[in-house]
Formats: sequence, C-alpha cells, structure tokens
Amino acid sequence: MISEKKYVVMNKSELVESIQNTLGKDATKRCAEDALSAVLTSIAAGVKSDTKVQLIGFGTFEVKKRAARMGRNPKTGEAMQIKASKTVGFKASSNLKASL
Repeated sequence: MISEKKYVVMNKSELVESIQNTLGKDATKRCAEDALSAVLTSIAAGVKSDTKVQLIGFGTFEVKKRAARMGRNPKTGEAMQIKASKTVGFKASSNLKASL
C-alpha cells in the first residue's frame, strides 16, 4: 500500500495575512506586504554581498557552490558536462528544529 504525503503549502498571500494578524488590528495588508518584502529583499541582498545571512533562533542562508560534474541527458541518456553553479542553502537553527 502506497501512502500519499499531503503537503500544506503557505503561499505569499497567506504569509502576508499571517503577518498582518501578528501585527494586530491596526496593521493594514499593505503594511504586512511591505514588511515581508523588506525582509526578503534584505536577506537576498545580504546573501549576495556577504554570502551568508544568519538569523539567530531561525537559521542561516548561505551561498553554496556546486562543482562541475558529469550528468546524463534524461531524454537521450547521453553523457553531458554540467557547469559549476551557485545556489542558496538554508540550515535551520537548533531552536527551529526543536520547535518542530
């Protein structure tokens, strides 16, 4: 028997609504959107310039380098070279892990 995992996803508008509720009845949706946008923009800028953004009690966003490697074209099965690249990784803090 195969069990299906059901994932609950919070999208951006639901996150904005959650922020608005947390800020209280005087907060507008626009205020919550601006707050979220400021946080996301700051994290992106921090990772881009410093390669690491650490939020104590939450986690760390960090640039990770992927080395060039050999892969396979899934369509043809032919071997191909995959270029080196950069990506952003997230490592949750022990406090966040413990809260799960």
